[in-house]
Amino acid sequence: MQARSIPNLISTFRILLVPPVVWSMLEQNWSLALPLFLIAGLSDGLDGFLARRYHWTSRLGAILDPIGDKLLMVSSYLVLGWQGVLPCWLVALVILRDVVIMSGTVMYRFLVGVVVFEPILLSKINTVCQILLITVALCVLVGVELFTGIQTLLIYIVLATTLSSGVAYVVLWARRAAAMRVKAS
Repeated sequence: MQARSIPNLISTFRILLVPPVVWSMLEQNWSLALPLFLIAGLSDGLDGFLARRYHWTSRLGAILDPIGDKLLMVSSYLVLGWQGVLPCWLVALVILRDVVIMSGTVMYRFLVGVVVFEPILLSKINTVCQILLITVALCVLVGVELFTGIQTLLIYIVLATTLSSGVAYVVLWARRAAAMRVKAS
């Protein structure tokens, strides 16, 4: 195994952690769900850091990382929304943003051309906030009452970062499409 494969292994590990995280949440085994989710959430930052720092990027990594991220986040939000831990409107918004971004990417590919997708800073901030919200919600569920107020604040921060990053992507890709059309004419 080459060192440059480490980020891909970490992303694969995160994908494999999704079923135990979801199962522990469904079973309301919060003391197991919390460390599993923390490991999976931290692995998201670690694989990205290693890939950027050491230039260990690959086409496979560009696919595995967002798949692992979306599987973890969407499934965690769905379960915690279904259980009433997170508001359903927030869960719907988080998922709708991802659907809009994915739909826009597909439309751009078919209508304009090749998609070179790089996450914007606001999207990275949104991901960190979403991970923090799940982590804090799980801390509250294991009995850390101190985080209850922080959870409420994070719900609104996730609302703001989800909306703003979703709008930023729509504007960015609309501008790129318009620029490509002008260039083509």
